[in-house]
Amino acid sequence: MTVSETCERPEWVVEAYRHCERVVRDEARNFGYGIRLMPAPKRRAMSAIYAFARGVDDIGDGPEPACVRLDLLDRSRQRLETVQDVLWRRADSRALEGHPVLTALADAAGRYPIPLDAFAELIDGCESDVRGAAYDTFDDLLRYCQQVAGTVGRLSLGVFGYDGRQRAEGLADSLGVAFQLTNILRDIREDGMAGRVYLPAEDLARFGCTLEQDESGEFVDPSWRLHDLIGFQAERARAWYAEGLRLLPLLDRRSAACTAAMAGIYRRVLERIAERPSIALESRISLPTWQKAVVAARALTGVER
Repeated sequence: MTVSETCERPEWVVEAYRHCERVVRDEARNFGYGIRLMPAPKRRAMSAIYAFARGVDDIGDGPEPACVRLDLLDRSRQRLETVQDVLWRRADSRALEGHPVLTALADAAGRYPIPLDAFAELIDGCESDVRGAAYDTFDDLLRYCQQVAGTVGRLSLGVFGYDGRQRAEGLADSLGVAFQLTNILRDIREDGMAGRVYLPAEDLARFGCTLEQDESGEFVDPSWRLHDLIGFQAERARAWYAEGLRLLPLLDRRSAACTAAMAGIYRRVLERIAERPSIALESRISLPTWQKAVVAARALTGVER
């Protein structure tokens, strides 16, 4: 943050952004590489968006009883409303005191047209997780993916800027779906151990799979059926990437680089899963740090598209 920019903001706002950037540095294992490619003001705004979204996601995945997590998600919804009230001058900004993420988010939303209502959809999706929602069809799963991932794309567009609102938002939604389908395949084993099955029941029936696990966490379905199921889902995710990446020409160079870096990292995770489904069924696949850095560098130079 430059001296002039620091002078424009009270110290507590400056520190709130620093907190959010620390969250990105410590927690955003994939998104962080893209966020770092943004100009400083937009990078701070993106950090505020990520930090709030991460907090909601952590509640949904937390170890507390379901009733406690639902209460915490409701508090997140109330805090989001407080941010909106501060922006609309229906509440004093001191209502955000002691909440650095909310402080940074309010400041960012005052500077960029961030559609804060999208966070309410994210909270809805996390509530579905806590309640143990199951998905009979892909259309059911699609709505969930749009809630927990497409929303983040639409929030980011408020910071990026773009040409053609309706088209850009639709493509951002598509890219978010691709990311979430990748996450579902990456986390299939640990989600199963937590009692969560995200793949649609119609797809499980099609490939003769149950995704049931034994006491050691090993899947009981025949491996070849599981491999076919994963291959099918990977191909579906590829189609959503192909659609979502049509967003890049609608963005400025740095915003396109940020998006391309995130997508490049996630696509490489997807391809590793597709190439070696047996590994994905045994552990959580991730890319080494050096490879993520290479993808980010390629994105900044326009190669990663």
